[in-house]
Amino acid sequence: MVAVTRSLAPPVPRRAPAAGPWRAWRAWRSRLESAGVVAFRPDRSAGADPACWPWPGLWPFRWAGAAIVVATVLFTGLDVLAAVTGARTSGVAGPWAGLMLQLVCDLALLLVMRFPLAVAGLMLAGGVLFTGTELVSPGLLVPEPTLTGNPLLPAATATVVFILVQLRGGRAPWVLVGALVALAVQPWEPAWDTVALGLLASAVPALAGRFVQARRQNLADLRERAERSDREQHLLAERARAEERARLASEMHDVVSHRVSLMVLQAGALQVAATDPATRDAAGALRGAGVTALDELRELVGVLREPGPSGGGEQLATSPRVGPEPGAPGPDQLGELLAASRAAGLAVRGTGLDDLAGLPAAVARAAHRVVQEGLTNVHKHAPGTEAGVSVRRAADAVVVEVRNTACGGGAPDSRRTGTAELAATGAGSGLRGLRERIELLGGTFAAAPVPDGGFAVTATVPVPR
Repeated sequence: MVAVTRSLAPPVPRRAPAAGPWRAWRAWRSRLESAGVVAFRPDRSAGADPACWPWPGLWPFRWAGAAIVVATVLFTGLDVLAAVTGARTSGVAGPWAGLMLQLVCDLALLLVMRFPLAVAGLMLAGGVLFTGTELVSPGLLVPEPTLTGNPLLPAATATVVFILVQLRGGRAPWVLVGALVALAVQPWEPAWDTVALGLLASAVPALAGRFVQARRQNLADLRERAERSDREQHLLAERARAEERARLASEMHDVVSHRVSLMVLQAGALQVAATDPATRDAAGALRGAGVTALDELRELVGVLREPGPSGGGEQLATSPRVGPEPGAPGPDQLGELLAASRAAGLAVRGTGLDDLAGLPAAVARAAHRVVQEGLTNVHKHAPGTEAGVSVRRAADAVVVEVRNTACGGGAPDSRRTGTAELAATGAGSGLRGLRERIELLGGTFAAAPVPDGGFAVTATVPVPR
């Protein structure tokens, strides 16, 4: 019923297109734009920026507008000065006829960026009037006596030609340039000064403008090629980085996990077959440590195989867990680390250890590794000092710091000798590996001396929401 009601409804009369001079102007504007005579909108191919072209603005660039205004004022001032201090026309049009025509051509220079072909045509028309009246009625538009070598063109012709060949392509600009050159060199009365000045006022600006346009285009092409090359190099680097990450993950998974899996299987068999309770307990502990190592290796391989921040990585399949889901290290585990360090003779205190509770497993393990590596370095390189472990948790990150005081030489000689031999075995790989682990999780890592003479290891690890 609704469809029938709509079909029986009388059609709404369409509004007739607006008629009048505005419609005619739009039609003529479309024709002129399609013919390339004028440009009512910025020409992107010529490098015009629409953001710098306010309607109804005259110039696509501010610097171009300033240069054109300065040139217009210069040509107008010179023409007025020449007319006031020099000879005037003596024809029936009056003494200021030539000046008026020159001023019209000079002021038309303000429109050259928007109507280049039209302004060039006006210059050609002015040159035809000057040359024609000089041949037919001397003194009508050109003051007598005529200067030697005068090309009889408007003063702004060279500037208009220079801009025209940069803004417009095709035959039309060069047809106008050829006509201006023919008028300027005056082939009906050839003279070396007239030909030289005529070419200088018409042909040379055209060639100079074409050279500037070609150079600008070449620079744009080179800039685009350099940017494209930079993008390609960046993509290649990202691809190589992703392939290297995948290769490292595959090697770690295939080699290390294989060896550890054999160790876990042999430990399990030993646990089942052993009759001595101590041996059985030791085999069980070894098997548990191997299972934990496999799970941590699986997690690390998964991080390596994830796509990078730019999306250049390749998501690969992950292996299943070997053992049950292990609990994340918490305050108790950190307390055990501190207790073991105290038992080894290191004075260590801990603050904020309870902030480690409730963190994701990966973040908690990373914090645990930071404390473990930091205390290990204190044992190696700073025996007899005091160490502090602090954990600070914010809304979206956790900050772990291990700091020791300056070495004061208070450790026994035997301990200094033993730790010196132990420190000689270090190559800094622990801190490097710890930095990589923290950065893989999206955090920041710093290990550097502090102003009081001690050393601090600080890691900030983001906490996923």
